[in-house]
Amino acid sequence: MSKLLEGKTALVLGVWNKWSIAYAIAQAFVREGATLLLTYQNDRARLTVEELGQGLGAADFFPCDVQQQPDIDGLAESIKAKGHKLDVIVHSLAFANPEDLARPFVQTSRDGFKLAMDVSAYSLVALSKALSPLMNEGGSVMTLTYLGSTRVVTNYNVMGVAKAALEASVKYLASELGASKIRVNAISAGPIKTISARGVKDFSKVLDLVAEHAPLKRNTDAAEVADTALFLASDLGRGVTGNTIFVDAGFHIMGLG
Repeated sequence: MSKLLEGKTALVLGVWNKWSIAYAIAQAFVREGATLLLTYQNDRARLTVEELGQGLGAADFFPCDVQQQPDIDGLAESIKAKGHKLDVIVHSLAFANPEDLARPFVQTSRDGFKLAMDVSAYSLVALSKALSPLMNEGGSVMTLTYLGSTRVVTNYNVMGVAKAALEASVKYLASELGASKIRVNAISAGPIKTISARGVKDFSKVLDLVAEHAPLKRNTDAAEVADTALFLASDLGRGVTGNTIFVDAGFHIMGLG
């Protein structure tokens, strides 16, 4: 029986540790036969990412700081030089200054706003521009978002605004890249205990609230998000583009009560 991603090459950006959603996605991709490529932000992160990637069976590693356009352009050149074609790109990158998450949104600094938008939203646009020419047989681009993009989630602050921009970018990219048979989607995951989530004040209260009110009466886990990513990456998702797919135990449908 053939595997869902047999013969496909997937680039995953954002694997920093074993608890990240990106790691779970990479794991699922390898399980289903994909050739896995990973990026690392800088030399300090290189050893960690390479160690994680070797455990996953990654085929190659590339440096890329998405705040640096030469790095993004260099990523495309390096992947091409290594003879890889791309079928799947996973953008699992987001960042905001901790101080901008710890104080009221109205007090967000100008530089903090720019930083959150650059890393969390614009990087998807820049990567799509640089890497889509390597997807000459079409493929799937996906990113990770959260409910705080459309509803106010206490303490999510500037990250919610950045995720709103990210979701709008998904729609515009899907519209423009569709002619090249490239699908672009977002997965809106429920709150998951990742290291990055610890940056959100009172995150444990969010977990408790979701478990209490979600239709499935529990929180989401990373493996569920990874399986949805697998669907989007595979030919099973061939007719799906421009969407935000919720994997949050149904919490997004609930009002108060």
